[in-house]
Amino acid sequence: MFFNKYKKAMIRILIALLMIVAIIIYSNLLKVVDYKFDNIGYQSDKALNIALITDLHACYYGDNQKWLIDSLKQKQPDVILLGGDIYDDKMPFDNADELLSQLPNIAPTYYVDGNHENWLSQADYNKVMGKIHTHGVSIIHGKSISVPNTNVVIHGISDPDGGAFDTDLKIVTDKLNNDTGKNHVHILLTHRPEHIDTYLNYPFDIIMAGHAHGGQWRVPFVINGVYAPNQGLFPKYAGGLYEFANEHNTKFIVSRGLARESTRVPRLFNRPELVFVSLE
Repeated sequence: MFFNKYKKAMIRILIALLMIVAIIIYSNLLKVVDYKFDNIGYQSDKALNIALITDLHACYYGDNQKWLIDSLKQKQPDVILLGGDIYDDKMPFDNADELLSQLPNIAPTYYVDGNHENWLSQADYNKVMGKIHTHGVSIIHGKSISVPNTNVVIHGISDPDGGAFDTDLKIVTDKLNNDTGKNHVHILLTHRPEHIDTYLNYPFDIIMAGHAHGGQWRVPFVINGVYAPNQGLFPKYAGGLYEFANEHNTKFIVSRGLARESTRVPRLFNRPELVFVSLE
């Protein structure tokens, strides 16, 4: 009797719950995003394929991080860039270690830290830095790396929470300013997108960042992101490609990152992403 009386209402509730579950599952499926640039002065005999990985937060992507590794092996990047928060201050390190241990076998891999690595105790931060070195990944805080057989230079800066952000930026931009007459393509690898106005003071051709987590929730075609750390509600740089009509026509890529089970609030219409940038 009770079931017959509320049958329609219960069916509606069940359908609504199933839809919510389906949306959450879809919103956590890995997405591969490709950007291609052929007008930034790149010079080489072949295209340069760069993978950008940010905000893993030591989350799980299959046994041995298979889902990420398979995508990387399929794309065969020439360089892999790690844009911070690969480790997490609350999550076990295992999944991050599993990924990093395999990356240098795919391509030379370069790392800058994020705020969550800097929220670790000093002892754990030092432990993580040691792990990264052991895995064969290069830490490029305040360093500029030339990609062999190309005119590309990659500049890395550490996270502001580590205290060396301004120093790192000065070091790499001093080098960059000295190189401006050499016809290089300059790429900045940084964790924080909210400092874009500062980055634009320098002649970077491409800037790559993470941290925003895609705004966590999105409303497709309406709102690109609802909330991002250090940008607040409706962040201007939640995720995607932003192009500036400045002297260098700077391309600004903000990855939506890979954090899933580490977040308090589930992703909504905001799939975790693995980014590839092709220079042609």
